[in-house]
Amino acid sequence: MKSKKLQWITKVSILSAMAAILMLVEFPLPFIAPGFYKLDFSEVPVLIGAFALGPLAGCVIEAIKILLNFVMNGSITGGVGEFSNFVLGIVFVLPAALFYRKNKTKKSAILGLVVGGLTMVVLGCFINAYIMIPLYSKMMPLEAIIAQASAIWPVIKDTFGFILLCVAPFNLIKAILVCTVTLLLYKRLSPLLKGKK
Repeated sequence: MKSKKLQWITKVSILSAMAAILMLVEFPLPFIAPGFYKLDFSEVPVLIGAFALGPLAGCVIEAIKILLNFVMNGSITGGVGEFSNFVLGIVFVLPAALFYRKNKTKKSAILGLVVGGLTMVVLGCFINAYIMIPLYSKMMPLEAIIAQASAIWPVIKDTFGFILLCVAPFNLIKAILVCTVTLLLYKRLSPLLKGKK
């Protein structure tokens, strides 16, 4: 019993460290969203861990990833970006892991990733509109945020346009890329995580 628990903790720790390191390698999508929206592949180890070790492991890896990144990197957003990343990560990972847990097939993995990705896109719009942007606007005026978005998409004049033309496409592209990489890597890595040869 202790051995299994120790193995679980070790695997979660390794995946959390990998996710935190991947979170440091981030890049903007300047053709879609302002520069403070950055894409990274840190959800890949989280999803792989959630598929191999269960939904709880995915949530724990997500939390540790954010804490490690905060310690290593600090925050230029006053914690708003980190909080957003955590919430959207859970919203993405949890549905995917729950679908896969029910029926561990490639089809279930794909379906789970699609559901998780779409959930992240939809809830990401609401979370950004009602929580993240109001919090972020305490550090940067809302007009400045809209102006940055308007420089990319001149039709953006308000928060709704920002959400529709910047946030939703950004999260959709992130979901597609992360899901693709996860699908390519999971079957190769799952035997290691499950202790099989």
